[in-house]
Order: sequence, then C-alpha cells, then structure tokens
Amino acid sequence: MLIEGETGSGKELIAHAIHDLSKRSANPLIKINCAAIPQELLEAEFFGYEEGAFTGAKRGGNKGKLEFAQGGSFFLDEINQLSMSLQPKLLRVLQEKEIERVGGHENILLDVRFIVATNVPLEKLVKENKFRKEVKKDFEKEIITEALRSNEFNKTQTAKAR
Repeated sequence: MLIEGETGSGKELIAHAIHDLSKRSANPLIKINCAAIPQELLEAEFFGYEEGAFTGAKRGGNKGKLEFAQGGSFFLDEINQLSMSLQPKLLRVLQEKEIERVGGHENILLDVRFIVATNVPLEKLVKENKFRKEVKKDFEKEIITEALRSNEFNKTQTAKAR
C-alpha cells in the first residue's frame, strides 16, 4: 500500500487507519521514518543482525523491526529517502516474504503488510532513476492525499474552533 502526499497531509494517520481496520489490527504496527535514521544503519534496523556481524553488534544479535512486525503491519514513512543500495533488499522481502539478518545464514519467513508513504511522487523518482521501478510496482494500491490546509472541511472546523 502506497500513500502519497505532501508533508502534513495525514499520511501516518491513514497508515494507522489501514492497520486498525484490518485483520492484522491485533498485531503490531511498526513504524520507521527512512529519513530519520542514517542509511548505513537502516539495514540492521530492518533485518536485525547476528552476534559479531559488525563492530559494536550486541551479544546474541538483535531482531529487526520486520521481525517485530510479524503478523502485523510495517510502515515506512518517507520511503523516497530509502537508498538505492537498500531498495533491492527491500524488493527481495516484498517478493520472497522472508529476511536474513545481517551476518546471518538462515531465512526467516515473514507475514507482514507493508504500508509506505512518500511526500515525493515515486513515479517522478523512478523517471529520474532515484527509485527502482520494481520496488514501486510491489505497492499495487495507491492513496494520494490532499494537503489538509486545502481541505474545505478542515478550514470550516478550524474557523469554528477559533
């Protein structure tokens, strides 16, 4: 599921509604903002890691956010900020429904709904070779949000509240 709209248009609220109204609502909704975490750390955040995978890796390894989302939903905000080097790894997860922890050798099966949001049209980024077409195709359903400031209902409610 792809939610597209400018900053402040309620994309995260839509993601919560999609999750809360789904059969997955009893399971977690795990959220990551792709712009808020350094790109070199995102792979370990997504997939987790095994002990000794890199300097500073926690003893015993660590589960990734995708494992914590098992049975629920995984919300990637600002997916337009996802690096070109991480996009093929995300594509593999979307297609194969499994992950491998950083430094690991075992595949872990996933049952996760992906909800992604962007404030830049992914189609534009695909044309500019800044986003992989194959990844965009995997988000078959698309919601385009309108800026809240341009919504007549919100203008009326704001005026009444003052």
